Amino acid sequence: MRTVNMLEAKSSLSRLVEALEQGREREIIIARNGRPAAKLVPFETQSLDKRLGVAKGLFDVPDDIDTRNGDIARMFHGPSDDA
Repeated sequence: MRTVNMLEAKSSLSRLVEALEQGREREIIIARNGRPAAKLVPFETQSLDKRLGVAKGLFDVPDDIDTRNGDIARMFHGPSDDA
């Protein structure tokens, strides 16, 4: 854990963020008048590849799943003017 003062943080923010992004630092404490005031940490994102396919193989999709799409659309939108 690295601690920097406010002036250093303001003048080298891009380098501090780069250190977090590249994993050289796990967190950076920003101090004001020698006292911790804020913590700079990397933003953790969830990878979509972990989420997609999470239910694969847990259920079967019937071949006729789309046969009632027109009925469902009419429930939401009402009858069309073509009918």
